[in-house]
Amino acid sequence: MDLTSYAEWAVRLVNDPAAPPELQPLRAELAAVFDAGDGATVAGLLNALLSRYPVRPQLTDHDGHWHLHLADQSGAAAVMGLAAVVAELGAERLGRCLDPRCSNAFLDTSSNRSRRYCSARCASRANVAAYRARRRQ
Repeated sequence: MDLTSYAEWAVRLVNDPAAPPELQPLRAELAAVFDAGDGATVAGLLNALLSRYPVRPQLTDHDGHWHLHLADQSGAAAVMGLAAVVAELGAERLGRCLDPRCSNAFLDTSSNRSRRYCSARCASRANVAAYRARRRQ
């Protein structure tokens, strides 16, 4: 079962200040996970979230095949997805955009662990700014 799509939902929740009011506490707690830095702190925060937001998997048969989906209860699927990505890929795959004008969270699912920006837009903006700074000197 690939839980990356649920982890991406966690990223969208962290980055969306207009999240529903009932998800604002979870949004802040997930943001703390992205800001934690080291694996032990990330694991501790995620373990606490997993105990407070239990997951209910359900079998579904859309597309003609039986497979598991996580029944979302107050963001439990987002917490489980993020925990699964950390368990599979490592805590260093959670990041914050390095563009000084942006602080969005992201998941680095690249094969070489090289992602530094939340989007191509931020990467391009930072590269153009660096290029222009070099040209001025």
